[in-house]
Amino acid sequence: MTAPPRRRILLKLSGEALMGSGHESIDPAILERFASDVKDLAAAEVQLALVLGGGNIFRGAGLAAKGLNRVTGDQMGMLATVMNALAMQDQLERLGVQTQVLSALRIDQVCEGYSRQRAVAALAQGQVVIFAAGTGNPFFTTDSAASLRAIEIGADLLIKATKVAGVYSADPVLDPDATFYPRISYDRALREGLQVMDTTAIVLCRDHGMPLRVMNINEPGALLRLLRGEDVGTLVASGE
Repeated sequence: MTAPPRRRILLKLSGEALMGSGHESIDPAILERFASDVKDLAAAEVQLALVLGGGNIFRGAGLAAKGLNRVTGDQMGMLATVMNALAMQDQLERLGVQTQVLSALRIDQVCEGYSRQRAVAALAQGQVVIFAAGTGNPFFTTDSAASLRAIEIGADLLIKATKVAGVYSADPVLDPDATFYPRISYDRALREGLQVMDTTAIVLCRDHGMPLRVMNINEPGALLRLLRGEDVGTLVASGE
């Protein structure tokens, strides 16, 4: 039997994915394609939230390694995620999808501040909610922000969108013999140091029973197939 469709989903998308193969921070064609996928999910009556990274615009860790204050670098990275969120909001609204950006940093002239109540109310009204500015705190990645927000809004599933089919024993780009895992436990992913999400994000999912699905966002129709009950990508959950 196929699984019932998920009702409330949080999709984590890296900032780098918005670059495509070009050199600009945001490739308009890539942005439009992702927004179209989101529109399809919204049309399927899925309550959908997004977290976008900011690495296509700024990566604070790199400059911090060269002397920039880490807190300053992380704050700059949070602002980069706000820029990506606004770009996605604009594209979605041009496609007729009601969207709300909620920022962990107060930027009232740009978007509303985050609160759990505001997010849940917007989702219940059928809006796509984009969480920006990470957790609002330095030293936490957007992976951790995605896990935290998914737990806070009571999501049924957290999806980590990547450029590969799921979780492997090693980087499949570098090791063609890497083993694909259709299912793996949180503990094993942590124990083997697999590149699923950062440690804090996985621990949050494990401790709160948040199922995590890692999948290739560039595979046409994969998101809709997943939500219809197909076994797409890798499921990270409890149990060995």
